[in-house]
Amino acid sequence: MLESFFEYEFLQNTFYTGLLIGLIAPLLGTFIVVRRLSLIADALSHVTLAGIAFGLLIEKKFAIGITPFYTGMAFSVIGSVFVEQLRRVYKAYQELAIPIILSGGVGLSVIFISLANGFNTDLYNYLFGSVSAVSRSDLWMIIAISIIVLTTLFLFYKELFMLSFDEEHAVVSGIHAKRIHFIFIVLTALVIAASIRIVGVLLVSALMTLPVAAAIRIAKGFKQTILFSIIFGETSVIIGLISGYYFEIPPGGTIVVTSIIILLLSISIKKIWFILSRKKAIQ
Repeated sequence: MLESFFEYEFLQNTFYTGLLIGLIAPLLGTFIVVRRLSLIADALSHVTLAGIAFGLLIEKKFAIGITPFYTGMAFSVIGSVFVEQLRRVYKAYQELAIPIILSGGVGLSVIFISLANGFNTDLYNYLFGSVSAVSRSDLWMIIAISIIVLTTLFLFYKELFMLSFDEEHAVVSGIHAKRIHFIFIVLTALVIAASIRIVGVLLVSALMTLPVAAAIRIAKGFKQTILFSIIFGETSVIIGLISGYYFEIPPGGTIVVTSIIILLLSISIKKIWFILSRKKAIQ
């Protein structure tokens, strides 16, 4: 079944991109879930949509050869900076930053899409993902983003871990919380922008949270949660891409449905294990 993915260049680009996204999205998503910032992925994905719509508008109205993928990435990074700034403004109500940015992203998306005379095939691919939308230049960009994410997490793992579980203790220990928060939010923006080619803007947050939700049910520690999240993420992406290609449907939907099935299985396994443990204890 994988023969076609290695026969055509555009499918190779999609498959390699999917493997990278299946790695970095759940990896970063583990920190997002632990820090109770799951909705931030939704907020930045809608800002990314605004950037994509803006790129399509510029391309259509002014015939400028600008790739919407890169305008989406730029908007996502800018949106992440605004989120962090708003979190500082509303120190007692930091969660307000997320709906503010989400609303702004939706509003800008509606305006830009309307100015570009509505939906077209390109925008549809960005919304739900596509097995044929990833170019070789996109692949190289996603490789660069993956290297940045992996390197940064390796260098600042201890700081991110401490801030995720006990921010007050981390600050007292001398960790520059503001700097680490800024780096983390920008990384999140880059991963979301990178993931839209495969999963789509509207479904990207699912790939960052569903594998983590499944891993939490069966993992016995944080590092194990990361490992299981990556395994579940990669499984979802591979199955989603293959089924999306052969059934000729957007891969984003199949990736998310696969992630949900894995989540349901992990919940069931946990319950079955609990019941068996209780029976064994009674005996």
